[in-house]
Amino acid sequence: MKLVTVDEMHDIEQRADAAGHSYATMMENAGRAVAEAIQERMQMRNKRILVLVGPGNNGGDGLVTARYLSKAGAQIICYLWKPRSSDDRNLEAAREHNVHCLQGEDEATGKMLSKALQNVDVVVDALLGTGVTRPIDGSLKELLDRVRQAVHERRAPVPTGLIRLVPPRREGKERCLPAPYIVAVDVPSGLHCDTGEVDPATVSADLTVTFAAAKRGQFLFPGSTTVGELLVADIGIDPELASSVHLEVATAQAVSLLLPARPPHAHKGTFGKAMIVAGSVNYTGAPYLCAAGAARVGTGLVTLAPPQPIHAILATKFTEATYVLLPHNMGVYVPSAIKVLAPHLEGYTALLLGPGLGQEDETVEFVHQLLGVTPAEQERHIGFQPKAGMGAEPVALPPLVIDADGLNALAKAQEWWKALPANSILTPHPGEMSRLTGVEAKEINRDRIAIAQKYAEEWQQVVVLKGAYTVVAAPDSQMMVVPFANPGLATAGTGDVLAGAIAGMLAQGLAPYDAAVCGAYLHGLAGEIAAGRIGAAGMLAGDLLSALPEAIESLYGTEKR
Repeated sequence: MKLVTVDEMHDIEQRADAAGHSYATMMENAGRAVAEAIQERMQMRNKRILVLVGPGNNGGDGLVTARYLSKAGAQIICYLWKPRSSDDRNLEAAREHNVHCLQGEDEATGKMLSKALQNVDVVVDALLGTGVTRPIDGSLKELLDRVRQAVHERRAPVPTGLIRLVPPRREGKERCLPAPYIVAVDVPSGLHCDTGEVDPATVSADLTVTFAAAKRGQFLFPGSTTVGELLVADIGIDPELASSVHLEVATAQAVSLLLPARPPHAHKGTFGKAMIVAGSVNYTGAPYLCAAGAARVGTGLVTLAPPQPIHAILATKFTEATYVLLPHNMGVYVPSAIKVLAPHLEGYTALLLGPGLGQEDETVEFVHQLLGVTPAEQERHIGFQPKAGMGAEPVALPPLVIDADGLNALAKAQEWWKALPANSILTPHPGEMSRLTGVEAKEINRDRIAIAQKYAEEWQQVVVLKGAYTVVAAPDSQMMVVPFANPGLATAGTGDVLAGAIAGMLAQGLAPYDAAVCGAYLHGLAGEIAAGRIGAAGMLAGDLLSALPEAIESLYGTEKR
């Protein structure tokens, strides 16, 4: 599923029209798709629906929606914010299907609009679409303010005079739609589809039905908070017309095609071997979460290589792993550990380095020597003397995932990316990305997509920029946005599970970019499963582990069994 800018979408539509798929046909398909999405969520018989119609193509989509909903048995009122052409075929067709149309700003019309807002079951926003370029003011602002006020009043809890001491238990998972249910056609009016900026007048939607491709602003904050449930509707445009767009949104269908097959005659070697170099005396949970994450996505063998003092903790916690115990200084990694680790790397199909290592000088030196990068001090100080082992032969490394303190150690090296094998997977959060790039975290968050793309290409590495709507970028301009924003994942250790899941997919033979996309999607989906069980508040990183196999099972097709 492509993720486009406004200009890219306009270009695609123009080329579709030139190829014979007319704007009128696209509009018909778009309006029908919105109507079908509403019908999937509620019965139409005797439902009252208000469609807010703008003067452009978005308004035309709304009129088509009104016609289809009226045919399905709903009672439809269209409010025309601005006059439409007298020969508007969609307006004429709507009226022919018993759609009542209001227009004007006189007192009588205002009263009918107010009455409708207090009684309708659904409000359809078909006012502006993707074309917003300036602040909303005047009569449109007044209209949207009235809608927002009606939503606030109708959704406010009704005082009962009773004080409830214990919340009621939620029996079952039946979906109760709010009233009025707000549906945005393509995009909530006032959301900038390139930047994610939101006009103060914007009414947040419960459902947004967008057309042909998702829009960037729907996955950028604060715009993403106004979209509600997002559906991308096929309006008949040839997918080849978007082939030049490299940015995509990960979907269940696409990720299911990446999952390794699980043949019945398999053995543990079939599913790869992951080596995990993580943890220290201060961070004993990180290696467990990484290893369990890798195992839970199906890795055949997971080996932990921790400092010796934390072995007993890990062996008790995670009995399924094997171990390579490394030399240490008071429970942290030291450069001499490389001589012990290196011979054991042969035959492993993924190496995860970094979570919970700590940032002691000896540990940073261990990372630098293992990866063959040049410490910053060697460049800055003429009299710098390499420490013991710094000139050793390079270590033959399996495909790499570098996370957390592994990244922090890289940030202390000069041009570190030149020493890494191409297409290693880097998994920074914005703070770590800031240390790696020198760009402030707030600037990174302002345009996460562009930042991930820029540095993936510059470093020739796969970048997984973590956070709500994680961005995965490859050196060849492929990019994927992972469609999960879950506050339950904002807790310590969830990044360790993510790193383990990505390493597990890499170990099973997926290409680095595919492994990053697949691991990140499964991690986000597991978060949704866990939150559905226990809620987002108080969810722990460990809660993701049992949800990862469920996430995989939900994606596997019968051909993969």
